[in-house]
Amino acid sequence: MIERATDGQVRVLTLAHGKANALDLELCLALADEVAAFAASDDRALVLAARGAIFSAGVDLKRVIAGGAAYVERFLPALELAYERLFRLERPVVTAIQGHAIAGGFVLAQVGDRRLLARGGATLGAPELQLGAAFPPFAVEILRAALPVERLNAVLLTGEIVDADAALANGYADELVLPEALLDCAVAAAHALGGLPARPYALTKRALRAPALDVLARFGPAATRDVVLAWGSDETLAAVRAYAARTLA
Repeated sequence: MIERATDGQVRVLTLAHGKANALDLELCLALADEVAAFAASDDRALVLAARGAIFSAGVDLKRVIAGGAAYVERFLPALELAYERLFRLERPVVTAIQGHAIAGGFVLAQVGDRRLLARGGATLGAPELQLGAAFPPFAVEILRAALPVERLNAVLLTGEIVDADAALANGYADELVLPEALLDCAVAAAHALGGLPARPYALTKRALRAPALDVLARFGPAATRDVVLAWGSDETLAAVRAYAARTLA
């Protein structure tokens, strides 16, 4: 599900989970474990990439529909764990975004301290509310930390989907690169960030994350419980089934 490679002191984690890299229980747990292993290593920087034509299409809706509330109760905490471990990393993270990054996949794309996006037909956005589902707390805080404040309502409340050029203009990516050069550019960016003094970098990133982590420490557990209950409700599951019928076909 996740391929691991190193280039000097840069670790590259590549999602390789079906053609859409859809987020399911197993992938989230594997990603959380890989991030923990990176944090325990001496590597200086992390690149998060994906194999195939899609960075990630977001949550695997088929698994949610098939598993219902019982699956949701296991899946959403695993998703939050993966988000949390990535968000708490105090070392450089670069995301190499090729193809579509939608919903939960869009959130993953935004964890990068630097976000490189391949030119071409990629679309980016977070249409959770159009699907009928609430955003998990860590997803909201990742987007709040990564996106321009004037774009947050459009992303979170309208679910707009934009192309690569608009993603760059809107601040959803830092640079557009040729698809064939994406990974090399991401690794080079990770080397550059990883070459900065490690302790000052960590302290600066800790300070940047502190307001969000304080909010999550106070309100996150209760909010996560509310989201789990909402996702597992008959109303949300019916909305997910309807959305999947319209889009996955």
